Amino acid sequence: MSTNPVADKFLEYGAKRLQQLEAQIQSCIAQLSEEQMWRRGGDYENSVANLLLHLEGNLRQWILHGIGGQPDVRERDAEFTLAPSTTADVAWARFSATVDASSDVIAGLATERLLEVIDPQPDGTWRNPTILEAIFKVVGHVDMHTGQIIVLTKQMVAHDLDLSMPRKR
Repeated sequence: MSTNPVADKFLEYGAKRLQQLEAQIQSCIAQLSEEQMWRRGGDYENSVANLLLHLEGNLRQWILHGIGGQPDVRERDAEFTLAPSTTADVAWARFSATVDASSDVIAGLATERLLEVIDPQPDGTWRNPTILEAIFKVVGHVDMHTGQIIVLTKQMVAHDLDLSMPRKR
């Protein structure tokens, strides 16, 4: 704990939220077959497996590289391949391991670093964010794509996933 309870809470929640989103995604993909994991409505859409690859690459580049100092090994175009590039199980395992490592980086971050400027994506359009901005952006990015995975899963399995509070029907 630092002397800044707001910064402490931000880091705690960022790490926790990634874990919550990982659990929601796991609940979805547990209901999908290999074929469903790679299904897309057209070349302009992403499959659930593509989204896992994309989120894994994004987390690795922004959190593990940008904040944690690991090498940048992201191959962004490969995340959106039209043909399956790996198995769904491998895509899940890579995503899950990266979420866990990213949560650890965020949870272990010294609050004094939150205003440090980084450049995790030198060829990208969002340049030179602070670490605070990068965490906010990435957690929001995972949250957005989790919503897409939930909708895609509901469409494929044709039933409610019960990922939120019980509803009266």
